[in-house]
Amino acid sequence: MTLFAETTFSLAHPWALGLLLLIPLLAILRSRSGRQGSVVFSSLHILHRLGPLAKGRAGGFRLVTVFLTLTCVILALSRPQWVNKTEQVSESGVEMILAIDVSRSMQVEDFDIGNQRVNRLMAAKKVTRDFIRERTTDRIGILAFAGRPYLASPLTLSKEWLEGEQGLGRVNIGLVEDGTAIGSAIAAAAKRLDKRPSKSKIIVLLTDGVNNAGKLSPVEAAKLAKTLGIRVYTIAVGTYGDYVVQTPVGPQKLRQEFDEKTLQEIANIANGEYFRAQDTSGLERIFGLIDEMEKTEILRRTKVETDELFQWFAMAGVVFGLVNRRGAETVWRRFP
Repeated sequence: MTLFAETTFSLAHPWALGLLLLIPLLAILRSRSGRQGSVVFSSLHILHRLGPLAKGRAGGFRLVTVFLTLTCVILALSRPQWVNKTEQVSESGVEMILAIDVSRSMQVEDFDIGNQRVNRLMAAKKVTRDFIRERTTDRIGILAFAGRPYLASPLTLSKEWLEGEQGLGRVNIGLVEDGTAIGSAIAAAAKRLDKRPSKSKIIVLLTDGVNNAGKLSPVEAAKLAKTLGIRVYTIAVGTYGDYVVQTPVGPQKLRQEFDEKTLQEIANIANGEYFRAQDTSGLERIFGLIDEMEKTEILRRTKVETDELFQWFAMAGVVFGLVNRRGAETVWRRFP
């Protein structure tokens, strides 16, 4: 669970600030208006002998208190407040094992990256790397298999680890004896996911061959995965044809075969889906579909608390209003 806290200043009624424009307008109107004289003289030359008139100092203070009173009242009407927002994010991430075939047939160069011809394993690693980067909240492990499976990376949240030499860097042809042990790969991946606390556990198995190694059949392994609550997605990569691959004893001819029926049965048993990828763009679309189907569940709870500030401005307005009123009745009072 992740906790985010944020405090901001806001106005509940920001429209009230528009009333501040009335203050300079009132000042202009006040300067232009005046009370009518009580006594009318035909000439004021006699008053000149009294000398210059002393200006009252109280008038300016009184005007200031009036403006301060109005300003405080308007600010109080806008309801300023501190908003304390707390958000709890609970993520129910997916835990998955990417099982990648590293048999000799994965050397066949029938895929493209950009305008460059590459082998199936390079294309698979490139698409897998992009897929991993998008799964930011999931624990992912990488399992490679040929004649037998081996763990390239344990389940981890570290994308740097998975993309580096400790993860995909260990997915290479020739590290174990050749062959295609699909059943053993599913069983090894299921064992890694068993007892994990996640609600969603999946295996994505990518292969270009037919099961011809290992002691456990792919169908039995799929049943085991289903019993453990693990979904299995299967992907057949490559194209039919005759190819030549390099082996420790020299070049060897290869006739490409796919056991699509078994891969479909695995997916059906383990509540997954079967896909076929004949080029890099097709493989990218498949991983995109899996990404859409296996979304991470994110629960958000937001708590908002407000500390009202309007009362301070209202109290200030009352104080300035009382000062103005009291002054008008005492020190600022004018007599004819």
